[in-house]
Amino acid sequence: MTIDHSDQDAEHRVDLTNCDREPIHQLGRVQSYGALIAVSSDWIIQHASMNLHEILGVQHEDALGRPLNEIIVAEGFTRIRDNLRAVENPQGAARLFGVVMRESGKTFDVSVHQSGSHLIVEFEPKLSTRGRDVLSEVYPQIAALRRNRDLHLLARDAARGLQELTGFDSVMVYQFQPDHSGKVIAEQRLDGQVKYDGMMFPASDIPVQARTLYKRSLLRLIADVNDAGSRITPGRGLDGTPLDLSLAVTRSVSPIHIEYLRNMGVEASMSVSIMKDGELWGLFACHHNSPRYIDYERRTAVEMFAHMFSYELGRFEDGQRKTVEQDTSRLHALLMGHMADGRALADSLLAASDEIKSVIPHDGLVLFEDENFHATGSVPTEEEFLSIARFLDRSIGASVFSTDCLSKLHEPAGDYADRVAGLMAIPISKRPRDYLVLTRRQVEETVSWAGDPSKPVTVGPNGARLTPRKSFEVWRETVWRRSAPWAPQEVHAADLLRVILLEVFLKVTDAANLERKRAHEQQQLLISELNHRVRNILNLMRGLVAQSRSSARTLEEFTANLDGRIHSLARAHDQLTLDQWEPASLHALITFEFAAYADSKSERMTLEGPDAMITPNAYTTLALVLHEMVTNSIKYGALCDGAGRVSVKLTAERSGGLLICWTERGGPPVMPPKRRGFGSTIIETSIPHELKGDAEISYKVTGVEAKFRLPAKVISQIVFADDQAGKDQTSPASSTDSREFRLTGQGLVLEDTLIIAMDAAGMLEDLGASDVKLVASVEAALAWLETNTPAFALLDVNLGEEQSVPVAEKLHARGVPFLLATGYGEAPELVEAYPPCILLQKPFSLSTLTDALSRVLAAQV
Repeated sequence: MTIDHSDQDAEHRVDLTNCDREPIHQLGRVQSYGALIAVSSDWIIQHASMNLHEILGVQHEDALGRPLNEIIVAEGFTRIRDNLRAVENPQGAARLFGVVMRESGKTFDVSVHQSGSHLIVEFEPKLSTRGRDVLSEVYPQIAALRRNRDLHLLARDAARGLQELTGFDSVMVYQFQPDHSGKVIAEQRLDGQVKYDGMMFPASDIPVQARTLYKRSLLRLIADVNDAGSRITPGRGLDGTPLDLSLAVTRSVSPIHIEYLRNMGVEASMSVSIMKDGELWGLFACHHNSPRYIDYERRTAVEMFAHMFSYELGRFEDGQRKTVEQDTSRLHALLMGHMADGRALADSLLAASDEIKSVIPHDGLVLFEDENFHATGSVPTEEEFLSIARFLDRSIGASVFSTDCLSKLHEPAGDYADRVAGLMAIPISKRPRDYLVLTRRQVEETVSWAGDPSKPVTVGPNGARLTPRKSFEVWRETVWRRSAPWAPQEVHAADLLRVILLEVFLKVTDAANLERKRAHEQQQLLISELNHRVRNILNLMRGLVAQSRSSARTLEEFTANLDGRIHSLARAHDQLTLDQWEPASLHALITFEFAAYADSKSERMTLEGPDAMITPNAYTTLALVLHEMVTNSIKYGALCDGAGRVSVKLTAERSGGLLICWTERGGPPVMPPKRRGFGSTIIETSIPHELKGDAEISYKVTGVEAKFRLPAKVISQIVFADDQAGKDQTSPASSTDSREFRLTGQGLVLEDTLIIAMDAAGMLEDLGASDVKLVASVEAALAWLETNTPAFALLDVNLGEEQSVPVAEKLHARGVPFLLATGYGEAPELVEAYPPCILLQKPFSLSTLTDALSRVLAAQV
């Protein structure tokens, strides 16, 4: 490796543990291929390297004290002055290529940077060009980097490209690890061998002071390890301070580092820093078996290549993060779907363990929620985890925590490292004791080191200074009690998952609070409703008793009338309560009334036309009217003998109402009643008075005829008979098989509760919907409908402080079928406010949704 060790010497020792603030004097020498001049603010040369004559053709003694423009042609001096803005940044440097010297007429590449009160000007002879622009060689190498692959391929392509640009025998890509050790992740050698690829280097090979220097000076060339260099004189200024050569590109390097390279068998080296997000990610390490010089212009191109590789590395990692975010988004939808199904958080997470594993690979999962322990896979016992939880409470705060060696931080974990060697802890609530923890088993791994990592350096004869190790033979170490490390993209996925779980946790808490509030309100409402209904029933029974008594001529007639009316009401309420006080079938009511009183004569009744689902409040009123019509027919009308027939025909009106036509034929001649009794009053006035409909009855000689018109507000829906069945429908439509029913096209779900919306969307997609758009407000729905037309829609009634009426009206105007989902048991006001539609009671299932969709789509046809 190209390791720039501590830059210190016997004469000028500097504490490099703070080398980001301390200057580097570096023996006061430059490498022989370059010359260095330090000028003061008035452009007078104050310091110069001893090799000026060999490089610039100027004697060292003649240069000191002279103005810089006396040894550089006017054009070159002007270029230097014009580019001084680049050195205003303490870390900046001006780079000039092809500057001609006055004395020799030779061409040089020049670097200028600020060093305290001096400007450091460095000269390197310009090598003859090969007829090709250096930068033109860089772009093909950048273009050859294979993006969106794996890191190894990206690094290998970069090593190959850098080798072609520089011609070094070996180019390695060296990546710093979290513990500051290094790993060679790619190696390109001209001899085709593999020498260091995959090997680890101890952190002490590149100590902290050297890593800091690599961040300040991005490229370092050592053209010849045997070059003694050229001293800079005078070594100190008038104030006794050595010249700061921290950013000098030609300065010599530490003898310690030269010895390190010799021990590796290297004659020349070049290191190029790989920066990412302002930090040192790694290095390009170039080695050559003989001295090799790369001119300054080409080194500048190499720096640009390294910058572009850093950019591509960032793009590669951003791509990984994007993939993780997409996977986590799908995991979010899955978890919310589980929650929508009513599963507890623990059940949802355990059920989604495989999906979590596909995003963040793990061997076990623990949910510690409200002091309850839930686990699956290779995990600690509950007692072991309680100890881990106490450690986490003390150590990690509110952020995601991960380690690949738990026993190093929590000593008891060494006893079960075969089951749990590493873990990732994700806090999921404000309470520190609630965690989702992912665990990994121990991985027994053999790591190859370039020498014994426990003895990388020794104390040398010069005292407490670094002495480089002499052996780079492969040293293998078996790693115990460690798991596979947690990759950066996995930690990022955990951060995203934490946000999701906090959202779920908060939503569950809010939902529980809301549910308690709703339950309290519902309880109060039920108590009030029960009180209201009991009082109504008592008043109704009192009225039935009084009116039946006044209209009956005998006790037996009174008893029979009262008994029949009570049973009629009971059957009506039975039909309602079978569906939890929801709208009930008119066909069923008529059929049951005839079956209860006409016995075998009920076969002489024909029922035609569509069924209607009658709202609960209207159902009891209609039950009394039909009861009177049936009992009158049996006592006095068409069914009192063996020949008559009763025809009941239902007709749906365009207004949404329903017309009931009752016709009796074949019975004895009918005579109008001589007095107006309670039964006649019920028949003639109940529907107009209570339901705001119409009632008309005629006593013709041929038989009784009656017409009852029910308004739209008392009809929840009208169910048309199946034309292909060839018979009347006498009961509510049966449920449609969801396996046979299929949807096509895009759907719209307007629902302000996310879990319910996602659940509905999942059901619609299961039924074949190609895509389902979720919106939470009327404004969002109307905006979406401006540019889209769905094939069907599901609308929630109540959206917080608004209702979905405007959306329903827009869909109705476009002819788009829709369902209206509601949690209200009674819906006459809804039916009146909305366009004609079918109600779907909450909570709904796949079967009830399928049945409602089949009806609404059939109505469209």
